[in-house]
Amino acid sequence: MTTVADVAEWLERFAPARLAEPWDNVGLLWGDPCALVQGVMTCLTVTAVTAAEAIEEGASLIVSHHPVLFREVKRVRADFPETAPLWKLARAGVAVASPHTAFDNTHEGINDLLCHRLGLIDVSPLRPAPFGRDRRADAPQLFKVVVFTPASDLEAVLTAAFQAGAGRIGAYEECSFAIPGEGTFFGTEATNPAVGQRGRRETVHELRLEAVCPADKLAGVLAAIRAGHSYEEPAIDVYPLYDRSSDDAPKMGTGRVGRIQEPRSLEGFARLVARAFAARVELVGDPRRSVQRVAVACGAGDDFLKDAARAGADVLFTGEARFHRALEAEALGIGLVLAGHHATERPGVEELARSIARAFPYLKVWPSEREHDPIRLIVAEPS
Repeated sequence: MTTVADVAEWLERFAPARLAEPWDNVGLLWGDPCALVQGVMTCLTVTAVTAAEAIEEGASLIVSHHPVLFREVKRVRADFPETAPLWKLARAGVAVASPHTAFDNTHEGINDLLCHRLGLIDVSPLRPAPFGRDRRADAPQLFKVVVFTPASDLEAVLTAAFQAGAGRIGAYEECSFAIPGEGTFFGTEATNPAVGQRGRRETVHELRLEAVCPADKLAGVLAAIRAGHSYEEPAIDVYPLYDRSSDDAPKMGTGRVGRIQEPRSLEGFARLVARAFAARVELVGDPRRSVQRVAVACGAGDDFLKDAARAGADVLFTGEARFHRALEAEALGIGLVLAGHHATERPGVEELARSIARAFPYLKVWPSEREHDPIRLIVAEPS
């Protein structure tokens, strides 16, 4: 049976919290980690509309791009509009997890999805690593745990280690490797060996058992191995591993910058965006200027304007921008194309639902069908 914690752990592997911005609030934010999951709904934001849909359609977990309780609240009441949805979700037993900027930044996250839709090539981070919560480049994220055990203990030790979180490589679980060999020990008078006798050197047929373990699970895995092992003092080695996620460092970062294969005018690029995202688009800059190098930042990404200029981008494509950022873009001589917060992040929510469904094919998973862009465009009628 799948629990809320199982889905939350999958989200963490897909969009690790260390990729989130330091100010963000990501992870499992609301609910019981041990609760069983029957359905998962993704959405941009938990609102009265999306909360009602989740409850009515049988979701046990909402994966909301924007975090709940992002700012401190002192009261959660059913008669307060800002907390009423949470009150209803709590009564219905619905949990909420949010990947937010970790999802924006991760490989194949929202910013990469935007680049794919626009056909950008030679894509790299707009703000290169290090970034996020753990800025120490040498902080190990993964370890290999090696334990020497008699064959009779193999199943007990493996089961304990796997249940504590060891042995996960990508989408595979319960991964390990065992090598047979011989071990020796000499038990002093203070010992009570599980095999052989104290007071003499013993030679024992053992297995060298290996499994990988994430840093946040290490203490629990070591405790579980000791509990499942028959030896008084099991020999355990722990090796920090090269962080394989650093292989994706060129792909994971804050924002993206790439290029379209053939240059086009700023107006032509804006029309490309409008078609790709079925969105109304606002434009800042000379519509005739040539565009090839494109910076991308989903949502409210106008803070990336100077980064885009430093990266040599001809235009910054984002969801929304403040008035003075538009003036700044003009002063910097860089185009600005705005497609709306909803239009630049909703595709990611829909793709995330498909990814969760592939990982948990026996669950009902869907993107919210009732969520909509709250901003409406009214065009003046001709006089």
